[in-house]
Amino acid sequence: MEAPFVFGRIASAENFTDRDEESARLVRNFSSSVNTILISPRRWGKSSLVEHAVRSTRRMSKEIRFSQIDLNNVRTEEQFYEYYAAAILRSSFSKARELIDSAGRFLGRFVPNISFSPGPGTDFRLSMDWKEVAKYPDDIINLPEKIGTERGRKFVVCIDEFQNISGFEKPLDFQKKLRAHWQRHTMVSYCLYGSKRHMMMEVFASPSMPFYKFGDIVFLEKIRAEDWIPFLRKRFSATGKKIGAEEARLITELTDCHPYYVQQLARQSWFRTESICTGEIIQMAFDDLVMQMSMLFQNLTDSLSNTQVNYLNAMLSGVQQFSSQDTVIQYGLGTPGNIIRIRSALVSREIIDMVEGKPQFLDPLFKAWLSRNYFN
Repeated sequence: MEAPFVFGRIASAENFTDRDEESARLVRNFSSSVNTILISPRRWGKSSLVEHAVRSTRRMSKEIRFSQIDLNNVRTEEQFYEYYAAAILRSSFSKARELIDSAGRFLGRFVPNISFSPGPGTDFRLSMDWKEVAKYPDDIINLPEKIGTERGRKFVVCIDEFQNISGFEKPLDFQKKLRAHWQRHTMVSYCLYGSKRHMMMEVFASPSMPFYKFGDIVFLEKIRAEDWIPFLRKRFSATGKKIGAEEARLITELTDCHPYYVQQLARQSWFRTESICTGEIIQMAFDDLVMQMSMLFQNLTDSLSNTQVNYLNAMLSGVQQFSSQDTVIQYGLGTPGNIIRIRSALVSREIIDMVEGKPQFLDPLFKAWLSRNYFN
């Protein structure tokens, strides 16, 4: 029997949990050609939410074309243009001959080279003369607008790991180019999201950056325990097993409602359950998960400076005033002026996040490991 919980990949259909309000908001934006920026910490379900909204929009309208691009392995401006152009063409033309003809017609000056992968389908790779692309990048940036205008169809371009453009050779110049053209498009809207929250905030929430006020910013929140509990009980029940409301709540409490870990802990608890899932089963599954991650957590902790580790210890101890003289001395934080640098480094490493001015652990299992195994 297949386990009823999904983590580490796109959750769809019955595996997709709640997010009704956020999904409806994205569908409205997609249907109304409103640009969307989706921001949250990693592994909170951004990709699953976008995929769910894309499918919902497609069911409502066959006239909207979606191009979905993942910049995970894109490190240069040249790679971006090739990935971008290929994704736009792929979503616009389904047949190999159409792809070849359209690439030649829309990108002719770049002498595009198309190579198809073996097997069924029309998956392909696109390469172009970078010297020419560098001279005329506007032709590629405006590609979906041109195709949409010619064919009378709206486009929604969804770009995952968008924060990677910050690592390009001249990131600010590149962002200015994109913004200058994208803000004039009438047939295309954009959904931009990524797994590094602090970098996405720098790109979209700073008044000095080109993408400031580019579109509707959606800050993804955690799914509430009240929404997780019926989902967990339903998924257990669908496979002939049972879990009570209190036990389902325990899963959310141990994982701090972290979407990835809720699904993972529920899955491990389900594996250990013959008929009824108990609190003891859940606690054993959680302890095993923490221990499985212990080597990774140890390596992560070893990579931190002494003051950064001490700051995490102060967080676990419930410290509120980190810059007070007593706290600085008690926890060995250096000087009060050093607190901001420590905090910024931990945010950059995606170990903590600042929520309403207070630091919070992003990984509930790392927090549990520190408390149980490292500082204890």
